[in-house]
Amino acid sequence: MSSLRTGELAKQAGVNVETLRFYEREGLLAEPPRRASGYREYPADTVQRIRFIQRAKELGFTLREIKGLLELRVDPDTTCAEVKEQAAEKVAAVQQKISDLKKIERALNKLMNTCRDTASIDECPILNHLEEEL
Repeated sequence: MSSLRTGELAKQAGVNVETLRFYEREGLLAEPPRRASGYREYPADTVQRIRFIQRAKELGFTLREIKGLLELRVDPDTTCAEVKEQAAEKVAAVQQKISDLKKIERALNKLMNTCRDTASIDECPILNHLEEEL
């Protein structure tokens, strides 16, 4: 199996070298062995692992969740249902975020609708709301 040096891996995976080191620190990538010259030598299949991580991030999974998915991926006893459960939990979290963002949008729109453009800054309902005690 061929191996890749850090720069080659980063280029093929579409990330920067610091991202590789960060993934190592976070336990998403194993620290690779070093050649006699001191260069890190990553297995070629590391490109696929990094792409997996990147796609999972695009779907909103946290690094901790991605680490769990990677562990499930290599466990021969894992079923698709277990992975589906992780995805369902992520969907629920996304739906909650959407709900929270809609509440924020409604509140901001309500405040903006009460704002008179010619009012003095002391009468600004947006700033006054932000200064109110909870």
